[in-house]
Amino acid sequence: MKVLHVYPESDQLIQRHVTMLTDGLRQSCQVYTAGNPVSARLQLKQLDPDIVHVHGCNQFFLLRTMRSAGNMGIRTVLTLHGQLEPWVEQQQRTQDKASRWLLLKDAVSHAYAVITLGRLERTNFEKMHWNRRTEEIHNAVITNATNAQEMATLTFAIYQKVIDSNTLEQMDEVSTATLAAILKAGIMGDRRWVSELPNTSPDWRRLLIYAEQENIRNYVDYGINILGLQTPMLDTSCIEAYFPDNYLKPKPLKEVIGEYQGDENEYILRIIRQIERQPLLLHLIELTRELYRDNVDDDKLTEMLEEKNLLGFAGRLMQVLSEQVLLDEGYMPLDPIDDKQTEHLRKLLTNHLKI
Repeated sequence: MKVLHVYPESDQLIQRHVTMLTDGLRQSCQVYTAGNPVSARLQLKQLDPDIVHVHGCNQFFLLRTMRSAGNMGIRTVLTLHGQLEPWVEQQQRTQDKASRWLLLKDAVSHAYAVITLGRLERTNFEKMHWNRRTEEIHNAVITNATNAQEMATLTFAIYQKVIDSNTLEQMDEVSTATLAAILKAGIMGDRRWVSELPNTSPDWRRLLIYAEQENIRNYVDYGINILGLQTPMLDTSCIEAYFPDNYLKPKPLKEVIGEYQGDENEYILRIIRQIERQPLLLHLIELTRELYRDNVDDDKLTEMLEEKNLLGFAGRLMQVLSEQVLLDEGYMPLDPIDDKQTEHLRKLLTNHLKI
């Protein structure tokens, strides 16, 4: 893990904090520092860090660094260092405050985590409602309530939470292809339905964490067993991560739309309507299981979808199912559609865990 710490070198107290923190972090990750705009821009481009940790937010170059990191797909952590406390903000000149306020709020709200250095600072910041992913770590430079090693340990735990958030965004093509094959095996219960697997090993940690967060770990574990794959031992239920504000762990369809009641076509229609409301990978998997059943009447289902004005969405859904869970064309009740609205559906699924 590579972490770039960006701070204002003119602030001696923050500089001491960064020095103490990075010294303690060197055993756990690769740490780099930038104390001015030129160094920050240069290292941001050259290092390609996993995380940019910005210290303070009262200088434009710090906020610009956060925005640049976000545009590059690099995750950010912000330590406030008391610079958003109410009495500090009141001392800002009105013109300065107005010119940086929007940039400040945008940068803070998009940080994966905001670190406060005490309970009062945390309470005051939370009242602003800018970012609910708030952590509290005491500053070993100015208090005996902690020490340098504890400060570093707690900070690294936050970095790990950041890395373990929205792991789909970080997965490579091998991992996503392997996941699709695993899901196909898990749905069918037979490895003969999977034509091929990537030759190289996926990023198992990210894949399994993603499965946990999308509540599809049971299908993934079953598919792994069917395919005879070797994976690391990882209790993903204990791994902490950050989630978007509206995140709820997906529930099985029976808890959302009710149990199957004997009419397969009606049940599939209900599933498709639910997916239209909120596309979730778990529900795509459950729909795929239903489509492989023998009692699906394609013609009748198509008529029902047309009556409910769902024919176009269902066609786009078939395209996405062929990509996400390798649904075979022969089991699609209608032809797949791949257009701009299909791409929108893909993005909704991809961004489900996006901060």
